[in-house]
Amino acid sequence: MTYLLIIFILAVALAPLSHFVPSKRQRRIARMREYAAVHGMFVEFRDLPGGGDRRGRTPGPSGADIIYYGKRMPPRRGEAVTPGGWVVDQEGWRSLDRRTAVPAVLRELPDTILAATVDGSSCGIYWREAGEEAQVEQIRGVLEAWSADLLS
Repeated sequence: MTYLLIIFILAVALAPLSHFVPSKRQRRIARMREYAAVHGMFVEFRDLPGGGDRRGRTPGPSGADIIYYGKRMPPRRGEAVTPGGWVVDQEGWRSLDRRTAVPAVLRELPDTILAATVDGSSCGIYWREAGEEAQVEQIRGVLEAWSADLLS
């Protein structure tokens, strides 16, 4: 009986420490973000361009915020990159201003992507990190191709 009481007291004392152990989702997200950083991308919390989530998704209890994975582009001396934004809805990719053509490379992105933007310093995508490192690699490849197209 004494041993059970000691085990119970130790369990009660150590239970709060379990809150410091990352969950599987937190470890997976950390791996994806590390992979992105090692391969030349940056990750930021950003609001979805155009306001709102076009796919009707809201942040769930797992804290699936909208995250921007971007590729920095070197400064240009000549002609600047024209800023633009594109979102995915039920019909597919479309421009936010409805005048700019959708870059063909965006069609190669995974289905979990919500939007893409380009400005003078970076091009990138918005998503909820619903995937694995393989999808981050696919995103990296698309961003590399897109930034090369923009710089040419």
